[in-house]
Amino acid sequence: MKSIISYGKCYFCEKTFSKKSMTKHLQLCSKRNNAIEADSSQKIIKKVKCFHIVAEGKDYLSDYWLHIKTSAAATLEELDDLLREIWLECCGHLSLFRIDNEEYFSEPDEDWEQEGMNVKLNNVLSLNKKFYHEYDFGSTTYLKLKVVAECYDKLKSSNVEVIARNDQPPIMCSYCDKLATRICTECLWSGEGWLCDDCAKNHKCSEEMFLPVVNSPRTGICGYTGY
Repeated sequence: MKSIISYGKCYFCEKTFSKKSMTKHLQLCSKRNNAIEADSSQKIIKKVKCFHIVAEGKDYLSDYWLHIKTSAAATLEELDDLLREIWLECCGHLSLFRIDNEEYFSEPDEDWEQEGMNVKLNNVLSLNKKFYHEYDFGSTTYLKLKVVAECYDKLKSSNVEVIARNDQPPIMCSYCDKLATRICTECLWSGEGWLCDDCAKNHKCSEEMFLPVVNSPRTGICGYTGY
């Protein structure tokens, strides 16, 4: 069976590229580089050390991916906040980063001597460093991340920003050849939970069991709606 290539949009030039080619494009993107050169001519613009981080869903969820530019002085907490805002937040669950052999928790337990996330990225990350994120220790969403580049650049109002994101992967209805728009959480694990609008009307389960199909590795999990 022919594999489906994952595509996404560069937030600088708004053009579409494959997952495989996006990292290289972002290094060469003329619109991004022209903006950097324009800023360089203005001495009042302060540049800071930045990391270019790629985040993606783990294993079979790897078609969900983000390219993130972040100040090296930003904290793990700020990166966690962005991942929650874009991809994960549904019920205020706990989360952690795993970097090398250390774990950094969103709400550390002092009795267990857990480390918190108020740690600057520059102190724990470096070029080509791979690390991991977990959200919700019950119905866990696992992410893997990697620092693919370092640079000196200006940032917008936030220390952490998305610079590219995957297009929503096409998921077919479990009962016909249309695209799924809803998920029945009762039937999902049997492989019959993906529903188009028409099939959802005649589905055996109550609408209370439905969640929307959204562009996130957490789609269909817990109460996640993408909003």
